[in-house]
Amino acid sequence: MNLLFLMTDQHRVDTLGAYGNPHVATPHLDRLAATGTRFDRFYTPTAICTPARASLLTGQNPFRHRLLANQERNVGYLEDLREDVFTFPQALKARDYQLGLIGKWHGGTERNAASYGFEGPDLPGWHNPVDHPDYLAYLAERGLPPYRISEPVRGTTPNGNPGNLLAARLHQPAEATFEHYLATRAIEQLERYAADGRPFFLATHFFGPHLPYLLPDAYYDMYDPALVELPASVAETFEGKPPVQRNYCDHWTYDTLTEETSRKLIAVYWGYVTLIDQQIGRILTRLDELGLTGGTSVFFTADHGEFTGAHRLHDKGPAMYEDIYRIPGIVRVPGAPPQVRDELVSLTDCTATILELAGADPSPAVDSRSLLPLIRGEQPDWPPELVAEFHGHHFPYPQRMIRDDRYKLIVNPESVNELYDLGRDPHELTNRHGDPAYADVRARLTRRLYDLLRERGDNFHHWMAPMYEVGALDHDPTLSAFEPDDTDATARGGAGTPTAAPTRETA
Repeated sequence: MNLLFLMTDQHRVDTLGAYGNPHVATPHLDRLAATGTRFDRFYTPTAICTPARASLLTGQNPFRHRLLANQERNVGYLEDLREDVFTFPQALKARDYQLGLIGKWHGGTERNAASYGFEGPDLPGWHNPVDHPDYLAYLAERGLPPYRISEPVRGTTPNGNPGNLLAARLHQPAEATFEHYLATRAIEQLERYAADGRPFFLATHFFGPHLPYLLPDAYYDMYDPALVELPASVAETFEGKPPVQRNYCDHWTYDTLTEETSRKLIAVYWGYVTLIDQQIGRILTRLDELGLTGGTSVFFTADHGEFTGAHRLHDKGPAMYEDIYRIPGIVRVPGAPPQVRDELVSLTDCTATILELAGADPSPAVDSRSLLPLIRGEQPDWPPELVAEFHGHHFPYPQRMIRDDRYKLIVNPESVNELYDLGRDPHELTNRHGDPAYADVRARLTRRLYDLLRERGDNFHHWMAPMYEVGALDHDPTLSAFEPDDTDATARGGAGTPTAAPTRETA
């Protein structure tokens, strides 16, 4: 089975026609969804680039692989995976797969995609590296103009400085854009793999639609801002929310922009999505022309979402809202029925799926569950909840989240926890954590999150044991094994009847 993996960066799920957007033209991704499995509740394990991509590479949750932050804003965490960590390309290579990765890597500083066996130009960084020699050669060979932008859109930061660049006009034709370049290189690689005849895994990782949105006029002005309905959560007041969210609102300068500018930014973001859809269409068309479609499984997803003004925010950050955690997830496996699934699944689950499709053992991807039973239309016993995590971006900021069919609980050790009733409040505007009417829900989800973290080996549970309603414990969370056998459990901080601790002599 050949494997084609298409990935975008910072991509809102509600920008695709297949997910219900009536305005944005995404015919190629819509066709992929119509002929494959569209996962309606597909989530990132963490809404930040490098850790999410490392989870895809390893099949491990971030706390386990420990690559917890982007290099550009690293706050002291690891910047590369440890040498002993399992990655799926090593298993595919052992099965004689050709391995290619065209586009964004953002998976470390010392070790690049080639370090893991992938062929393709080394394209480091978080945004289109428009000064890269291979891209410049691509432009020169075709007589295309170099990168140049004008009319930058920025807000104003709290100290009066210009904010981050959010968008600008790009003075190049579509054929010169980095997105077109990536699709061209992917098609060239696809042709080489087809000629070789061995099975292949080929990933194309677009840098967009991550901000800043830098587009030619045809895409910058493709959508009328009058079509844009601002997210309902622009009504956010941050009342009862962690204070860090208001700080991020200031950092991303949302309140310094006019409503007209906010609508235009979303319209431009839509144009970026359409540009990428067209490039994906070029790749899928060439797959058809080469006669490879019947023997190739195709994935489309993103590393995380984007706020685009939701909750008066841009980019992503320490706020575990659906806008940045729910992502597109489409998988087309030859012979599997077209369908829509509503199970709670994760980007990390792609790893075991890739391994199983390649005939490799998926068990080393320890936090990944193969999606193939769902894709084949089966009704497996699937977990009714999903856990996600965050560790910080500009500064350390640990969070854990559990989401079930209706509710979402977020634990924020430094301030207030959050509880959202997604059935009644889909835009997550009202924090119900302190609401007595939701006491049973809060207690149930808190205990369930605690148990799941313990099962995983995520030591975040040690904070939860003494601080929240986790119920009776069957262990001693204080790690006081040095105390004598006859020490009272209550004095040790345990609840219930913990396992007896060894004596000082045996300890």
